[in-house]
Amino acid sequence: MQENTYTGYTSPLSERYPSKEMKYLFSPEMKFRTWRRLWIALAECEQELGLPITDEQIAELKAHAEDINYEVAKAREKEVRHDVMSHVYAYGQQCPTAKGIIHLGATSCYVGDNTDLIIMAEGLKLLRRKIVNVLKKLADFAEEYKALPTLGFTHYQAAQPTTVGKRATLWMNELVIDLADLDYVLGSLRLRGAKGTTGTQASFLELFDGDHEKCRRLDAMIAEKMGFPGVYPVTGQTYSRKIDSRVLNVLSGIAQSAHKFSNDIRLLQHMKEIEEPFEKTQIGSSAMAYKRNPMRSERMGSLADYVIADAQNPAIVAATQWFERTLDDSANKRIAVSEAFLATDSILELYLNVADGLVVHPKVIRAHLMAELPFMATENVIMDAVKMGGDRQELHERIRVHSMAAAAVVKEEGLPNDLIDRIEGDPIFGVDRERLEALLVPENYVGRAPEQVEDYLNAVIRPLLAENEDALGLEAVINV
Repeated sequence: MQENTYTGYTSPLSERYPSKEMKYLFSPEMKFRTWRRLWIALAECEQELGLPITDEQIAELKAHAEDINYEVAKAREKEVRHDVMSHVYAYGQQCPTAKGIIHLGATSCYVGDNTDLIIMAEGLKLLRRKIVNVLKKLADFAEEYKALPTLGFTHYQAAQPTTVGKRATLWMNELVIDLADLDYVLGSLRLRGAKGTTGTQASFLELFDGDHEKCRRLDAMIAEKMGFPGVYPVTGQTYSRKIDSRVLNVLSGIAQSAHKFSNDIRLLQHMKEIEEPFEKTQIGSSAMAYKRNPMRSERMGSLADYVIADAQNPAIVAATQWFERTLDDSANKRIAVSEAFLATDSILELYLNVADGLVVHPKVIRAHLMAELPFMATENVIMDAVKMGGDRQELHERIRVHSMAAAAVVKEEGLPNDLIDRIEGDPIFGVDRERLEALLVPENYVGRAPEQVEDYLNAVIRPLLAENEDALGLEAVINV
């Protein structure tokens, strides 16, 4: 049976989730075009350093930099079982004049490893732009709801109130940490350069008749042509596989932050306080038509689990390499690195979509807060009673007894919290209903949360967004 779209395996990371930009970065076309760019750069640098390579040969290479004859390379690979040499052969078929100088002095890792580093750098740049856009959406959300009181939770138990906007700053701050990690790793990336078969540059030393300075310059010149600040000073046949591990650890960090956000949204949606976007024609459940399942947030968490686990792959690969290189990295690396980027891109697409369309229900939020606020107001009640001459220890004990009784009414009878009624009816407190109602103002219990939101936006987020203004304007597209 001949395979087609429906009879052969296709990865969900090829079709369902990532953006077209990230899929292109890990496409065969991006890889093989980059190979040809590297071969051109090598030829140009070798010519500049005195090797007998003509302008005509370089012009021929440039003329066929993008019209890759894939079928020729594919047929050749069936014969020689070597992808790089198959593409050297295919390129040579298009460039007969330059055929003899393609890949001159290089090993397969010249194109393979340098291309991987180039693609990872471009992938990090794309993820960086998406993080900045998510931060913009969350900043707008935090600003709008900076003063809206909501129950805080510790151990998922009702705790001192915060605000909806303050909670959003916690989501933002984790992404800011991720962005700092990403920038550090991206800024430290270098090319492998032209190092030869075991990293000694022996082949290039031979080409340059023993001129060590030309070997040094070759590395630097290639890096400059490919837009990198330099090369790794020493390598084996490959660049250190710890680089892949460092990069995927950054992606794992992004996944961790997104997963935490998705958990919070799912819990809030259960409480009907805040919901992720839900289209008019969207189906929440095949059996229960009324449901609004948080499928975007659930998908974020699901993909995040994958990225966090996938980050172990390059760590194991890096730990188990032998001497100057072994080939047990190749198949794993080919899958692990690409899919980590594609999955992280998918996560940020979802994050951007959810953050841009969060639906807030202030009345539900207030109802939940007011049901718990009497417990939180008890310290104020005690302080007022002490001012009027009460004994703090005795008052504290009476509050404790009333609180336990009110909690029992809520939990065991399913009735509203009656703690305020109990305090009003206890003469030891000497407080009337009007005074008690005055104590039950949620805004009085959020501390500096609204001010903290403004402080954080002004000190951290707004300067960051101003520095990255050119990156703003992305809109997420959810495919399924």
